[in-house]
Amino acid sequence: MSTQHTNSRRNFLKQSAALAMTGVAVPTLVPRSALAQGKTVGANDRIIVGFVGTGGRAKQLMSHIPQERAKIVAVSDLWRGKLENAVREKKEQGQIPNVDEWKLYNSDLELFENEKLDCAFVITQDFCRTLCAMHAILAGLDVYAEKALTTYIAEGRALVNCVRKHKKILQVGSQQRSMRLNDYGCGLVRDGKLGKIKVVQAHNYPSGRYIPKDLGEENIPDGLNWDKWQGPTESRKFNGQLLGWMQWKEYANGEMTNWGAHGIDQVQWAAGASQTGPVELYPLESGNGKVGFKYANGIVVNLDLDNGPMGGAVFRCEKGNLEVNRNNLKANPEELIKDAPEADPPEGPTWIAKPHIENFFDCMVSRKLPNADVEIGHRSVTACHLIGITRDLNRRLKWDPDKEQFIGDDEANKLVDRPRRKEFEFPEV
Repeated sequence: MSTQHTNSRRNFLKQSAALAMTGVAVPTLVPRSALAQGKTVGANDRIIVGFVGTGGRAKQLMSHIPQERAKIVAVSDLWRGKLENAVREKKEQGQIPNVDEWKLYNSDLELFENEKLDCAFVITQDFCRTLCAMHAILAGLDVYAEKALTTYIAEGRALVNCVRKHKKILQVGSQQRSMRLNDYGCGLVRDGKLGKIKVVQAHNYPSGRYIPKDLGEENIPDGLNWDKWQGPTESRKFNGQLLGWMQWKEYANGEMTNWGAHGIDQVQWAAGASQTGPVELYPLESGNGKVGFKYANGIVVNLDLDNGPMGGAVFRCEKGNLEVNRNNLKANPEELIKDAPEADPPEGPTWIAKPHIENFFDCMVSRKLPNADVEIGHRSVTACHLIGITRDLNRRLKWDPDKEQFIGDDEANKLVDRPRRKEFEFPEV
């Protein structure tokens, strides 16, 4: 990388970080001369990690980082008190030896400007994740980004294009892609070893709800950068209920994009549709928001189970039925899975992330696509978004997964994209 190129990038990040410290929204138009190339991680290098976000999932993943391969050196959060509490908690647990050395930052841009990192773990709220991941990529870093990867469809394609252009590794936190039982079970279905699929049944993941117009204004908690916390979404007066962001459609879409991002991902994997998506979606006659969809290869999926496997689905095939769930398989007849591998050892209550993180680190060295590459994550959550749109419009929709557009439906196509608040637009990549 040339000195001029490096200085241009550093100047951009320095100016952006300075603005972020003042609480001013940061413009994201990045000149091409500012783009970083990053360094190649060698097989024997200890990978230098920065965390963006310090919520519950971030704290879990911090404990899953293999100490012999990687070292966390810095963390950032838009809420200073939350950041400091997370670091205090990790120190008290005593699992990570260098917590006292961590540098603390108030934004992702500050972090990327001041630290020499190899990768960033982007564990923000869903609606801020894409932009933060792009910031990391333009800073020359590989990225581990939690799911759900996006909050709307066009956002995902923009991120995929950014990752591909800069030849970076982006692993989505769909950790079941790195679990042996899930790999085996989805492979049985995908490879036709259970015969033709009659139907796939999945959990009827509930969608979120829209933010009420009459939420009262409350005092912003000390140390919370409320403007920046809202990211590209409509600016609102602070109300503590908004911090429960997963329930709001403007910020996420309830369990449809939370657990649904895991379960539908397993359906896509087993259906051989990891690089594509449904071609038709429709409300089911049973009501209650239940939706069906089908793929171009004829596989039909119904979200009609009230107590289905949250991390997968039930595949009803010619030779029997297979239930795929997180790190777990059930079959009828049981002989269908007699050659299944051992389950992955638990690292905590249902949280198994080390194999997925190891795969990410391996791919940082080899530059091969990771198990849950950005395209896979985008396609899986796109299916979740499509289900949400079908519920909202309550009618049959035809989808072109190549063009990522609805066929002959202007109203539906308006829901593929969303306006982004000024100063939170996508950067020029």
